[in-house]
Amino acid sequence: MAQKVVIDDTFVEAFTGIFSRVIVTADDMETLMAAANDATATPSVVIGRTEGGVERYLTEKETPDGRVGAILQFWGELDEKKGFDKCLEKFEKELSFKIRQDILVKPFTAVFDALHSAEGKMDMMGRVGHCGDGYEWVEQRCDREVIVVPLMVPDFVIERYIGYACGIMGGNFWVMCETKQALKEAGKKSLEAIHTVSGVITSFDVCSAGSKPETRFPEIGPTTNHVYCPSLKAKLGKESLVPDGVNYIAELVLDGVSVEVMKIALKKGIESVLGIEGVTRISAGNYGGKLGKYKIFFSELDINA
Repeated sequence: MAQKVVIDDTFVEAFTGIFSRVIVTADDMETLMAAANDATATPSVVIGRTEGGVERYLTEKETPDGRVGAILQFWGELDEKKGFDKCLEKFEKELSFKIRQDILVKPFTAVFDALHSAEGKMDMMGRVGHCGDGYEWVEQRCDREVIVVPLMVPDFVIERYIGYACGIMGGNFWVMCETKQALKEAGKKSLEAIHTVSGVITSFDVCSAGSKPETRFPEIGPTTNHVYCPSLKAKLGKESLVPDGVNYIAELVLDGVSVEVMKIALKKGIESVLGIEGVTRISAGNYGGKLGKYKIFFSELDINA
């Protein structure tokens, strides 16, 4: 029987980001998964780029063109100092790289908008459609206005206007474990639970590298949260914050379309690991309000412990 897991009296700190939600379709699952995985492979908002994740896969009955598909989310930073318009412009440019270099190049793929409550729309002609070098055209397909980009393996199709909105990024929880096996099992179960919630992605999946705002090397971005590294416990002495008996700490990072969705996903993810032998403690990454305006306290989640 698994020991009772300690749930810290703490909060999850998260911040606002710009996101798009799209459906990618393909002729077969192999091509679809390659496009989805390539386009969302690198979690990079933390270094000022755009990141994404697979929300869920779709059957032929759930997609606009009757083929297998996947819902993907793409996220970019929203920096108040830079202003919304500049952040949106950067997001649109970065999003176009993901589409052009990771999806368009896969045979017979298509992209459709899936953000029903968009705050605005981006015209994909300028940064994606013109990959057709002026030979692209616009037509109606699947009751949508799409751009057809002529390619050597004809052809790539993308809905002309892709929506964007503001959502919540960086929601997280930490799973502290005694054993490697416990960490692996907890990671698998938590991801399965989180992905039952519509509107949430896990851009890192199971993350081994929790970071901190301050760093000795700002030129490379966030660096290791050293006080929570088990391998530094003896070296750091009293400075270490790793609890006794904890040898592995996994971080699950979530991005979601709303605070409500984020809370549901956090609750499900945490509850999914509480009965695993070797999981001893649940905590979260927060930085005293330095990172973002959202504070989601574990006490708000009504966790069934």
